[in-house]
Amino acid sequence: MCHYADKAYKLHYACVPCRVAFKRHPGPGGHRCPRCATPMSCAGRDFAAPRRRDVKAWSVVAAVLAAGLRYEGREPCGCAREPEFRPRTRAQLRARRAAAARGGTPLAELLGRSDPEAPEDPARCR
Repeated sequence: MCHYADKAYKLHYACVPCRVAFKRHPGPGGHRCPRCATPMSCAGRDFAAPRRRDVKAWSVVAAVLAAGLRYEGREPCGCAREPEFRPRTRAQLRARRAAAARGGTPLAELLGRSDPEAPEDPARCR
């Protein structure tokens, strides 16, 4: 059974320059940061915001969100899979950037892999 199929859950929205995150229902025009009034990035349902003073962790969050990825995992398709991998440290981010430069693979694809050197699993549910 799908985790998010029963009711509409709020999404996490993050403002990387202010290093804050809020849960909001999706709106037609997006949401603006209450601190700086810039548009907030939708981070997904399974986002766990780092502490505000952890600048290194927020730089990793900024790279993931800039690549167009969200912190999602449990899809409304009913497959009940676990949340996808997202890098949490700068070392993990550096390893994926280096692998992307070596292999010519897009960075967004490698940010979702737990091992950047392993080939993508074709049996994985999409």
